[in-house]
Amino acid sequence: MNFKIQTLYILTFFVIILNSCRNVDETLSISSPNQKNQLIFSLSESGAPEYQLNSNGNSIITRSKMGFEFVENQKMTDGFKIINSEINSEDTKWEQPWGEFKIIKNQHTKLTVHLQEISGEKRLVDIIFKVFNDGLGFRYHFPEQPNLNEVKISNELTEFSFPEEHNVWWIPVHSDNSYYESLYKKSPISKTDTINTPATFETKDGMYLAIHEANLTDFASMTLRYSGQNRFQSELVPWADGVKVYAKTPFNTPWRTIIVAENPGELVTSTLMLNLNEASEIEDVSWIEPSKYIGIWWGMHLDKYTWGSGEKHGATTKNTKEYIDFAAENNFDGVLVEGWNIGWDGDWTSDGTSFSFTQPYPDFDIEDISSYAAKKGVRLIGHHETAGAATHYEIQLEDAFELYQKNGVNAVKTGYVNKFLDKKEWHDSQFGVRHYRKVIETAAKYQIMIDNHEPVKGTGLQRTYPNLMTQEGARGQEYNAWSKDGGNPPEHTTILPFTRMLSGPMDFTPGNFGFDYKSVQGAKVQTTVAKQLALYVVLFSPLQMASDLPENYVDKPAFKFIKDVPTIWSETKVIDAKIGEYVVIARKDWKEKNWYLGAITNSDSRNLEISFSFLDPTKKYTAEIYTDGQDANYKTNPYPVAISSQIINSKSNLNLSLAAGGGTAIKISLIE
Repeated sequence: MNFKIQTLYILTFFVIILNSCRNVDETLSISSPNQKNQLIFSLSESGAPEYQLNSNGNSIITRSKMGFEFVENQKMTDGFKIINSEINSEDTKWEQPWGEFKIIKNQHTKLTVHLQEISGEKRLVDIIFKVFNDGLGFRYHFPEQPNLNEVKISNELTEFSFPEEHNVWWIPVHSDNSYYESLYKKSPISKTDTINTPATFETKDGMYLAIHEANLTDFASMTLRYSGQNRFQSELVPWADGVKVYAKTPFNTPWRTIIVAENPGELVTSTLMLNLNEASEIEDVSWIEPSKYIGIWWGMHLDKYTWGSGEKHGATTKNTKEYIDFAAENNFDGVLVEGWNIGWDGDWTSDGTSFSFTQPYPDFDIEDISSYAAKKGVRLIGHHETAGAATHYEIQLEDAFELYQKNGVNAVKTGYVNKFLDKKEWHDSQFGVRHYRKVIETAAKYQIMIDNHEPVKGTGLQRTYPNLMTQEGARGQEYNAWSKDGGNPPEHTTILPFTRMLSGPMDFTPGNFGFDYKSVQGAKVQTTVAKQLALYVVLFSPLQMASDLPENYVDKPAFKFIKDVPTIWSETKVIDAKIGEYVVIARKDWKEKNWYLGAITNSDSRNLEISFSFLDPTKKYTAEIYTDGQDANYKTNPYPVAISSQIINSKSNLNLSLAAGGGTAIKISLIE
């Protein structure tokens, strides 16, 4: 053998060795545009994909495994090699038709890792990472391929491993109910159960993290199961038959997301979830109209009215016209009417197949009411309670939306009050995800906006379908009418902005002014009136309700704030916050002119010093201040509201005195 041939054999041998080692030892990494967050991807010695996340050089997520198990296929958890990878970056902006920000910056670095099994069926999977200045998103993509076609996913094995035990704010999965209506707990990681997302963590060194998902499309919702050693593992919500996901290649999983924040406010202002959803499928969004409304609703919870027919029936033509008159007089855009349609009599929660979504009760003339509302410049807001009978609802969906469209109804509140959909499937299973998407898409066809109660959690879908205006998905105001535990405690709304609200807008229905009602369970609103005002700023929803009975607003000067406050915002700033204790948020109106500020506290009274440095330094403003009055207290005297006015600028400071369970709301108007 001559020297050249011998040398070629030796070089080839070393190339083969190097290539075989490359897949074991190679580490790929990318950083966020501001270099703060770093994603590290590697394969273990067994060829198992793993990822790590650092921020400012500190470990946020330690080495965490990735992969899937299937019902009828071999698992895809190890034995991989990297066959290729690409790194890209993006720096763009896009405008929302409504939101907490008008303009969203999409700045990220993207790593796509193409993996193939070294032996066996040599199946393929891509893992795509996007690192933003505010965190990380990653998803799996299964390409079309000969040895992987239709699959039944039994488990997703994505891990979230922490370097030490942190505290977490969390709610349980399905043990209280099926639609996230639990009070948040704060505990060490090891004291949790299987928990819902968003789950919000406070690290030992004072950082804040939130684990969630984005773009939940034709997949099961992800929950988090504590698996020991400061680690959570993805736990997908199953179908009734135990399968987690039915899929066919090619398909994507939702994005798994981790917000990384140096303070609680940065959680609130993160736009990571929205950026991981697709652009709008609705080209003409001119019919999508954020608004404020009142409704024939709270009266049912107080037993003044009934949903079903009879002497106390709330949804009558006469009653609805009176609500329309009140809405018109006070510049509200709509009137929600629940209990208008056949099916509410008897135990409707046990069998939703009694509901008709096209046949009104005889004492509700939908055509006359809609015509009357149009003359008053007010819209009727529709209501479809399904009691979880999803398939029954789908059968009537087209006819129901056609009826509403014909009568000028452009918004519908949907409801699913039942532990299961179709008596067997979870709301947050793939079945539920498919159903809710069908409703949203069908509604868009008829130019109808959706306010979805008892939903699957939000994951940013409002970017793709901006007619999905708001959802429930947490304990709202209604719990203050009948909850056996006495209603929502004062700290509840100081936790929501950093937990539930990270998944999108919430129809909490603030605005109660009457506290003297009696309930069998002893429940009551545990706030002051001033805090009810502040909630319109603190809890975002493009459809906001003034939830109380109209008579409770008459001759109440504080009602002016509810009439004035917008529902969408061009800019949002968290001025100060401590999760579970207090929140101060300022938001700029959509016209980019005036600001509104909301401050709320838990059961402790407190003084907060507020700086107005967020204002334009070249302008002056008038601050209309609604704060807790003398001796205000959520337990003993919730009513006093002190209203004052003063001139301020960007150098001004204001001391806010918040009563126990209280708040402050401020309208900040530009002086032109």
